[in-house]
This record gives sequence, structure tokens and C-alpha cells, in this order.
Amino acid sequence: MATVLSVSGSPSATSRTARLLRHLDADLSAQGHEVIPLDVRTLPAEALLGADFAHPEIVRATELFARADGIVIGTPVYKAAYSGLLKTLLDLLPQYALTGKTVLPLATGGSTAHVLALDYALRPVLSSMGAAHIVQGWFVLDRHITTGEDGSVVLDPASAAPLDQVVAQFAAALGRTAPVPATR
Repeated sequence: MATVLSVSGSPSATSRTARLLRHLDADLSAQGHEVIPLDVRTLPAEALLGADFAHPEIVRATELFARADGIVIGTPVYKAAYSGLLKTLLDLLPQYALTGKTVLPLATGGSTAHVLALDYALRPVLSSMGAAHIVQGWFVLDRHITTGEDGSVVLDPASAAPLDQVVAQFAAALGRTAPVPATR
């Protein structure tokens, strides 16, 4: 099966975005994929903001992107755009860090007014980074992500069914992405 890097671009330790991603990680793992979570907020701020490409944690994050067959990128939407924290990481990756990768963009937010942030803010950046296939993304309203009494993530049915579909499309696409030939 495939190796999937699951990237949370939320600056919050109690993020609905991160909880949603970890919920999806469990689904992908249950399908036999190796899932590696990466919370960008755990990377050193001085390395991110100072564009320290050589910092060991930035090098490690870059290696995780290189190793992955697929990338799930989740972000909260602020002012109709993906998070600045995610932007700082994407800026430190090599220009074509997503070449040959299948990518699933996800966003969370408080209003459906931000739904287009996926297609007009995040998708163009992912495409410019060489993603082989960007599957249909999905926007989940914050109020549709709650926590059950046992600590598990509970999704409102209005979001759960379509999200299951896009995750299934992503998982299916992982097996179809052709390897990229090595360049000299």
C-alpha cells in the first residue's frame, strides 16, 4: 500500500482540523496505508519564519514529503485563505516537492463563505508544486466536527458522507499515480 503524509496546517493544539485529519488517518491506516502525521505547528517557529532550509526539523519535514506517495493537507480557513503556518512550510519545500504525488486538500472553517478557499487559494499552490493528481477537496464546517464522550471525532452526517467519498477517491488514486522518472 501507499505511504501517506497527513499535514495539519493549524496553529492550534486543539484544532478541529488536526482532529479531523487524525480521524481520516485512522481510516486510511485501516485500509492498509502507512500514514505519517505532521502537525506544522510542532516545527520550530524560528526555522519556519527565518526560512532556515537547513534546520534539521525542516530537512526532516522535506524528507517526509519526498517519501510520501500521497499527501493529505488540512488547513483552517482564515480570511478566505489557508493558514499562514501552512504557507510558511510550503514556501520552504523544494519548488516541485509534490511531483508525482496524489494530494487531497481539506479545509475547515466557520462559514460556507470560505468554501472556495480550497479551489482558489490552496489548489493553485499545490498544482504549482507539481502534484501529479489533486483529487476533489472538501470543506468541513467547524460545527460539523465534534468530540464524542470517548474522545473520538464525530462528524455531522452532512459532512461525513461526502468526506468519505473524497477520501475513497484519494485512496483509489494512490494506486493509480504513475511513478515519476528520475531526472539527471
